[in-house]
Amino acid sequence: MGNTIRALIAFVPTNDCQNYLLGDLQEMPLDKMVDLSSRQLRRFPLHVCSFKELVKLYLSDNNLNSLPPELEQLQNLQILALDFNNFKALPPAVCTLKQLCILYLGNNKLRDLPLELSLLQNLKTLWIENNYLTQLPEVICDLSLLKTLHAGSNALRLLPRRLSSLQELRTIWLSGNLLTDFPTVLLHMPFLEVIDVDRNNISYFPSLAHLSGLKLVIYDHNPCRNAPKVAKGVRRVGRWSEETPEPDPRKARRLRMAKQEAPAPPAPPLPTSEKVD
Repeated sequence: MGNTIRALIAFVPTNDCQNYLLGDLQEMPLDKMVDLSSRQLRRFPLHVCSFKELVKLYLSDNNLNSLPPELEQLQNLQILALDFNNFKALPPAVCTLKQLCILYLGNNKLRDLPLELSLLQNLKTLWIENNYLTQLPEVICDLSLLKTLHAGSNALRLLPRRLSSLQELRTIWLSGNLLTDFPTVLLHMPFLEVIDVDRNNISYFPSLAHLSGLKLVIYDHNPCRNAPKVAKGVRRVGRWSEETPEPDPRKARRLRMAKQEAPAPPAPPLPTSEKVD
């Protein structure tokens, strides 16, 4: 009932209605966090921009499609959640928040990300899942401290080659895209710990045994003919995942040499000819 009332009130652009949706939020919270999630907001409350010491701002699950330029006053902001809204483009003011560490943009209508995103050099976690992305924005490769990238449920077919320059990246989530080949660039990223390519169209997996940092690979729901080979101790989730990982290459080499050095078995005796009466 409460959500229904909020949904109706959200269409009435009066100050009284806005105050009802915001509750008692009139001054800077002591915990430096403002959570306005699921308030049916259609416009951002400008007076929040006066909370200049704000560290966390949650605007998830509203009806927002823009943010005011005044947002740039929140220069201490470290976490910003804009997921489950109606953004078709990232508001420019977001790219001015240079202390951001975590940015949630999932479940919007984004088709690209602006070049100005590269200004967020403290960003460590980026969620862009469930948007309208047909390619991974190249600007992401400029986020040198990025550790976690969630890009699932888009329409990605390829990854940019420059992605390998993100040497701090540890987890990449690509489930629910349109990948037909395992992204080659990931084979050159030995520092990755988690690779998720679940629910794509990958038919063949190359060996991942050389990725020394890998701990988990999720490849389920692909039309693959093989399981990716991994080093000992790496967990796999998908078809044939219970099979033994790729053996130690040194042991495999010794085994081949042993087979080569083993004496050949004696030839079987020739069959005796039939006797003549």
